[in-house]
Amino acid sequence: MRKAYVPLMDAPLVGRLRAAGAIILGNTNTPEYLMAYETDNLLSGKTSNPWNLERSSGGSSGGEAAAIASGCSAGGVGSDGGGSIRVPAHFCGICGLKPTPGRIPGTGHFPPGGGAFGWIGVVGPMGRTIADVRTLFEVMAGPDVGEALAAPVPIRRVEESKLHGLRVGILESEALVGATPETTAAVQKAARLLSDNGLIVERKRLNGLDRAIELWWYFFGPVIADLIRKGAVGQEELMSPMLREFVALATEETTLTYDGFLHSCFERDGVRTEILRQMKEVTVMVSPVSARPAFRHGEGSWRTGEKENYRDTMRYSQWLNLAGFPGAVVPLGMSPEGLPIGVQVIGRPYEEELVLAVVEVIERGRGAWVAPKI
Repeated sequence: MRKAYVPLMDAPLVGRLRAAGAIILGNTNTPEYLMAYETDNLLSGKTSNPWNLERSSGGSSGGEAAAIASGCSAGGVGSDGGGSIRVPAHFCGICGLKPTPGRIPGTGHFPPGGGAFGWIGVVGPMGRTIADVRTLFEVMAGPDVGEALAAPVPIRRVEESKLHGLRVGILESEALVGATPETTAAVQKAARLLSDNGLIVERKRLNGLDRAIELWWYFFGPVIADLIRKGAVGQEELMSPMLREFVALATEETTLTYDGFLHSCFERDGVRTEILRQMKEVTVMVSPVSARPAFRHGEGSWRTGEKENYRDTMRYSQWLNLAGFPGAVVPLGMSPEGLPIGVQVIGRPYEEELVLAVVEVIERGRGAWVAPKI
């Protein structure tokens, strides 16, 4: 539907990258409207995983993750409304940061993220190492008049000495189940590496994540699908099969009302508050990114009851978008099929620098980044 669209100017974050000396190579592939964890569309086709071409590179920033992992670029920019930076990073064995809404301006992003969706979708950096991710973050961060949630939070440095004695929680919740043994082992390895470096690691149960995930789906699913359906009137035949399926599934299960939408907006703020209160002492947590490594092309779906149902396997990432928390991913393990497994470090709003510092401890303990054998 947008193949003929050509922007008239750079987005602010692109302009900042150019001003810092970055060379922009081009656009990377995404699913249409970014509404899937599989990167495929009618224009460019599917993007494969550099570790195994039969597997997905993830989505929605799957083209970016595959390009970085395979050495096509030094780093890049993705967007994340439910794990769309973190899941491709996990699938392709690279690093990525989903920042707090407003720390990096999403001005110019399509679909737009204003209004009730400002908390849901953000833009952020992706790279092979945390040092690369941090460099991109520091260049792109800062307020912009087009970003309603922008906050003039300065870039801060977190010295490694400040991490000694920091309490880090291994996230537990009844809402988060079904991770593979290798995924659980990767999280445990991250815990050992942090403990070995003087951080205090303990189990941390968060209540309320089940409702956070339900509310996330309300906004990301039925509400956004309704907007897409109305915007595509007369162009339905141009929609990709994955987008058509998403819109059909998301709109058939919920009848949208003004009262329901307004109540959900208020409830979202309340759920976020309750989660933040639980993170008063344990301010950083470690968890899986997804329940499983990269699935085969075509196996992922929004349909309930299937093995790779996104609403089950991706919920480790989805609740952060409802709460507006930052999360960073670093590769730390391998599946029996030889696919990368990433772990996610979660922080409180506007504490990206602390999150990156903790991830860097894990990355250093892991050793050098390993490239896929292409």
